[in-house]
Amino acid sequence: MKTFFNLIQEVQKTGKCHHCGACVAFCSALNYGALELGEDGIPRYKDVEKCIECGLCYSICPEVHELDEEIKRKLSWSEPIGRVISTRSVRSIDPNIRENATDGGAVTGLLLYLFDTGQINGAIVTKKLGKFERTPYLATTREEIIESAGFFFETSHGIHKLSEEYSESATVEAFHLLRKKGLTRVALVASPCQIMAFRKMELLGVTPSESIKFAFGLFCSGNFLFDDENKKLLSEKFQFSWDDVEKINIKEELYLYLKDGNIKSIPLTELDPIKKYACKLCMDYTAQFADISFGGLGSKDGWTTVLARTPKGRACLESAINNTLEEFSYKDNPNYITDILYKIYTAAAQKRKSARDRLRSLGHSVTFKM
Repeated sequence: MKTFFNLIQEVQKTGKCHHCGACVAFCSALNYGALELGEDGIPRYKDVEKCIECGLCYSICPEVHELDEEIKRKLSWSEPIGRVISTRSVRSIDPNIRENATDGGAVTGLLLYLFDTGQINGAIVTKKLGKFERTPYLATTREEIIESAGFFFETSHGIHKLSEEYSESATVEAFHLLRKKGLTRVALVASPCQIMAFRKMELLGVTPSESIKFAFGLFCSGNFLFDDENKKLLSEKFQFSWDDVEKINIKEELYLYLKDGNIKSIPLTELDPIKKYACKLCMDYTAQFADISFGGLGSKDGWTTVLARTPKGRACLESAINNTLEEFSYKDNPNYITDILYKIYTAAAQKRKSARDRLRSLGHSVTFKM
């Protein structure tokens, strides 16, 4: 039976740890108290004597692939980007939400619909701490869900390093709060690696996965290390000031929305040197194991691309449209959805190929087909 010690050897020391927090979330939820997140966001032993060596922290790690095939079968996964039941381009009906959202505020709009109709009583999201800082958060009111709209330069882990990383996602680190607050109907908004960790917990029946009723995934190009030196280099090369940046987004490129209305675009290839190492080995761009996946790629500005992957995901999406969400009108462009999917397939294939090439260059066999 492999344990957290093996995770350290096989995942952390090889640079594959995504800092998703799943191992710590599981251990904390059961009050074992053996693990914690370090100030750098990396899981570590808090008290090795409390570890019962159950091996579950090892099994639920997204970089451990022993449960991959079972999860793929359970979710009817298919190539090239997982199961897709329907593709939509939507946005929040509320203009105030759209103003603060990254794209069309679709995630916030859908969460509000589920909350208002009693289908969820909480959502694991991130909330704003500063201009470019966010932290994992368990939202339990309508107002808290609205405040979670948008994303910024931030990290989901490590309070002392909030200004040095960029992440698009929430985190399963907040799982341990579910039982404490008695929440049993929660939506998880997370990155692909975090969604995969949740699915493993769900497959194994690991607490507190039973409280998660909806898994919403975000398109992910990776997390980037934005320390002061790298921010200075980018601002000098692309001639802008970080003080003038009001909002950021990632689609085909990194887009910086400035106070004067201008938009600076930075090719993602420029960011590759500062991408987190584990993200360079990740093959999942579209959160293939979510109930619904969200991203800006392919849709017009101000709209969100939405991929419903499970019947449950499609049902809640369809119900939210014309309530808290509105759908883009395709009548003037019958190829609109086809064009969206082409861009998604292309971006997903590029990320997958890059990860496979890097893994092979490191001497690793690539056994998981995605």
